[in-house]
Amino acid sequence: MSQNITAFVKKTIMACEKLLQAPIKGILLDISGVLKDGSQSIPGSVEAVKSLQSAKIPFRLVTNETSRPIKTILSTLKTLGFEVTEKDLICPVPAVIKILKKDNLRPFLMIHPEVIPDFGDIDTSNPNCVVMGDAAECFHYKFLNECFRKLMGMKNPILFSLGQGKYFRDDDGLALDVGPFCKAIEYATGVKAIVVGKPSPQYFLDAVSELKLQPNEVVMIGDDVVSDVGGAQNCGLRGVLVRTGKYMRETDEPHKSVVPDGIVDNLQEAVNLILKRNS
Repeated sequence: MSQNITAFVKKTIMACEKLLQAPIKGILLDISGVLKDGSQSIPGSVEAVKSLQSAKIPFRLVTNETSRPIKTILSTLKTLGFEVTEKDLICPVPAVIKILKKDNLRPFLMIHPEVIPDFGDIDTSNPNCVVMGDAAECFHYKFLNECFRKLMGMKNPILFSLGQGKYFRDDDGLALDVGPFCKAIEYATGVKAIVVGKPSPQYFLDAVSELKLQPNEVVMIGDDVVSDVGGAQNCGLRGVLVRTGKYMRETDEPHKSVVPDGIVDNLQEAVNLILKRNS
């Protein structure tokens, strides 16, 4: 075993001890890669969520999903057996809509067509900002170039990125997320994106606030070692990495800058550890 891996194992053991020693009063869960992969639930995840509900441990589903409306996300989860409601979801679209209304902003929407109806009461005439989400197959040159031109033509350009993930796991394998396309626009325009979604500290803290808890009482469980785990740790939460979803052994464990507070095979293992610790 190399020195780097040995050191990482020691750090992870110490982190896991910290995870189990401190109070765990609430949980934040990623959806893609933790509850499901594409249109399939991950084995044990439905049972894990039911266990949290039975134990009355409050949780929120904190996602960067922006390629489908909230109602569709909920419908998919319920079809897979997850008994959750809209109040359980923390999504970037409602968060950015709140900002747009508060600051009287008119966005050019670089988002998936299915999500456009969610912005139905937002004025999009004469845009003074850009909102970029996961547009999937709509991320083509014409659309990207139009976004570029809109920003270059604004006196005070504002770019919102709904999350900043690099990639995620879909039904047919790994797929590019919004992050790489956002970085291209940032590079071309010189405009730094305001991230609404993970790993934005405010996004995590808003979710913690909904639980009416303190950051050090909450654990984030995700498959993205940077956005989920590192992002949560940066604002005082604990972060647990699951070996499901887009987890990749060669890049995530050990990671060059993030040491998770725990690494588990799947959500069910994480929940079992937490319930055992709280018993």
